[in-house]
Amino acid sequence: MSTIEMTRPAAAPATILGAPLTRRELVVLSHLSEDVTLEEIATTLFVTRNTVKSQVRSLYRKLGVSTRAGAVAWAEERGLR
Repeated sequence: MSTIEMTRPAAAPATILGAPLTRRELVVLSHLSEDVTLEEIATTLFVTRNTVKSQVRSLYRKLGVSTRAGAVAWAEERGLR
């Protein structure tokens, strides 16, 4: 089983603000609740920091939030954390 499969949330919401979250955005969202930097998330996911940064921006846009805390709160409200 890959790292991604182990960290992927069980269920994805169908759409958020008309746009579905990708599997990778769900994985990144699950890491945002941890006390880690974007660099550490990138290392865990075997991608660059800029890739994670781009995914986080896309995630924030889709969720309608502007902060990490907002994204984590959104996930908690929906039982995704």
